[in-house]
Amino acid sequence: MKEFAQLITSLDQSNKTNDKVNALKNYFLSANDQDKIWTLALFTHRKPKRTVNTNLLKDWVTEWTGIPEWLFQESYQVVGDLAETISLLVASTDEGYKEVDNLLSYYIKTLISLRDKSIEEKKKRLQSIYKELDPQERFVFTKIMTGGWRVGVSQNLITKALSEAFDIDKSIIAHRLMGNWSPENFTFQELILEESKNDLASRPYPFYLAHPIETQEIQEELNPAEWQAEWKWDGIRGQIIKRNDEVFIWSRGEELVTEKFPELVEMAEKLPNGAVLDGEITAYRNGEPLSFGVLQTRIGRKNITKNLIKKAPVVFICYDIIEHKGKDIRTKALSYRTQLLNQLLLEIDHPILLASQSIEFSDWVELIEIRKKSRSLKTEGLMLKKKNSIYEAGRKRGSWWKWKIAPLTIDGVMIYAQKGHGRRADLYSDYTLAVWNEDELIPFAKAYSGLTDAEMKKVDAFVKKNTKEKFGPVRTVKPELVFEIAFEGIQVSNRHKSGIALRFPRIKRWRQDKPISEANKLTDLQHLLEKYG
Repeated sequence: MKEFAQLITSLDQSNKTNDKVNALKNYFLSANDQDKIWTLALFTHRKPKRTVNTNLLKDWVTEWTGIPEWLFQESYQVVGDLAETISLLVASTDEGYKEVDNLLSYYIKTLISLRDKSIEEKKKRLQSIYKELDPQERFVFTKIMTGGWRVGVSQNLITKALSEAFDIDKSIIAHRLMGNWSPENFTFQELILEESKNDLASRPYPFYLAHPIETQEIQEELNPAEWQAEWKWDGIRGQIIKRNDEVFIWSRGEELVTEKFPELVEMAEKLPNGAVLDGEITAYRNGEPLSFGVLQTRIGRKNITKNLIKKAPVVFICYDIIEHKGKDIRTKALSYRTQLLNQLLLEIDHPILLASQSIEFSDWVELIEIRKKSRSLKTEGLMLKKKNSIYEAGRKRGSWWKWKIAPLTIDGVMIYAQKGHGRRADLYSDYTLAVWNEDELIPFAKAYSGLTDAEMKKVDAFVKKNTKEKFGPVRTVKPELVFEIAFEGIQVSNRHKSGIALRFPRIKRWRQDKPISEANKLTDLQHLLEKYG
């Protein structure tokens, strides 16, 4: 645990990629093998299920430290992080600290073993664990226990560090890290070091991700003859895998979603073995896409009923084929892969397996005009792909670009504010915005990004001077500040007082030039909903 806690400290102390890679590399070369596999699990979103209730943990800490509940809450609001608050409070009163050096894997297995223990047994075991950890180890342990695990390390950095440490190609490491593996059924040796022995039939390939590009860059830097254009569909990026007569469907977030889409499974059973398709799972009816909100009704459901399938039908719009007849063909040119894909789609001829067709254009001026149809077609804009590009891993510049249309915008009035987390823990940086419904302000969105640090400090000062009421961490604020909110989509929502929910709302700019009387009305949102929902 000491070595892992030191790794977390090293990663947190530097923003330089090389420093982070070196810290990871040194750790993987020296750590215990069990700790290595659990570290990979934590860094690739495979943390163990929570076995301790957070509210109980707060109660126990106030009991152990002898502080009142209100003081704990005030401390939490100032610090902004539950694990850090607990580690500081427990450390400040700990007279029974006895240094030990147990493995990270020991503590994780201990947490897992608490699953079937009584509340009193959990309390007693945690108190004894806290007494054998120093403040940084307590912080890390509490992060793992509460599930609030956020470390500034991308999977690409993990892949790079492992590649350099063990002299294995990055693409191979990236592939081995994908899939439905667990530290409870794989060793580090089996997962990372043994060549192909334990590759899972279900394992997807790392997704190739596009960088954003602006119109001016396209016109100045790209030769239209070298590029193909496709619509950028608004759905869930996924891979459909057919191997050994089994079908697996993975989302870009490395979630196995096979059971969520039984109609796609039925379709994919017609694919030949050794085929992996990359594309977009999209809500679709009568030859046109539906809003992302329709698709969302299926994402969070455990049971996918026939009625739900009828209300939210889906298709798979294919972008690419990256495995053909059991062979990895990612290094073949896009033009070649597209030929294979089109041939396969003709052979399968299934109504919910569609091709992402290339858009014909002669120059960028023509494509700019075509792109203007994006929102009416319920797409996010265009994808540009170099015709001779290979299928790479992760987000690489140069061969694939996403050329998105401008977001929708609305002007809202801030009516509530809440403190942020991390470096914003002492600033009111999370805002609830409202629009006018006759003479009443109706909340319609929350936003917490888009302002500069200087602007955020000014808003924070305003909130502190103009608070009307307090509800826990939330403050009701005098309605005076107007912000322009940008968002990607709009849909009906029964959970919001406005009856509307926005997709990816964020602050575009602070409208210091506008009085609140000129903020938008609920009818403006409703018109956008009619047009684009």
